[in-house]
Amino acid sequence: MVVPQAGRLVATEDAWEPFQLLDPAGTPVKAVSDWFHDLQAAGRSPATLRFYGLDLLRWFRFVWAADVGWDRATRIEARDFSRWLLVAGKPTRPHWRTQHQPADGTAVSVPTGERYAASVRAHSETVLRSFYDFHRDAGSGPILNPFPWSARGEAGARMPTTPDGALPQRARRALPATGAQPDPAQHPR
Repeated sequence: MVVPQAGRLVATEDAWEPFQLLDPAGTPVKAVSDWFHDLQAAGRSPATLRFYGLDLLRWFRFVWAADVGWDRATRIEARDFSRWLLVAGKPTRPHWRTQHQPADGTAVSVPTGERYAASVRAHSETVLRSFYDFHRDAGSGPILNPFPWSARGEAGARMPTTPDGALPQRARRALPATGAQPDPAQHPR
């Protein structure tokens, strides 16, 4: 799947909204702005918003390329996104002298062949899970989070714990970040 480098994350001079994710037409994505406002109210730094914004930019580019609205994405798109991060690799970055996109914002970058690290893939999934949890709770997104916690748990996953240190059943990653093959015995047929 070819994912155009559509949209962008831009820094603003506005302390109330330090970053905006822009769609291919240059319009701010309201769903992202709403979540950034919530994160800022919770004390997250502008650097955190930027870091989360880059994860969201990758996701939005993917769903735009798949012609699926962010609020219509399912676990299938989440799975395919995770596979895309694993297989397609990092896109080339334009040279600073020629970094401006075409007017329609649809520049296509060729993958470099360098893969995203497992930590980047896991972070993306965590950010997207939180984004969808926010919108589910606010009533502005899908009822089912495309990036759920798994009932199986994955090796190496960062899982939240209860106050006594136990892992709650819901707190297990559904999609492996390491690219490891899932155990067929764990999947019902």
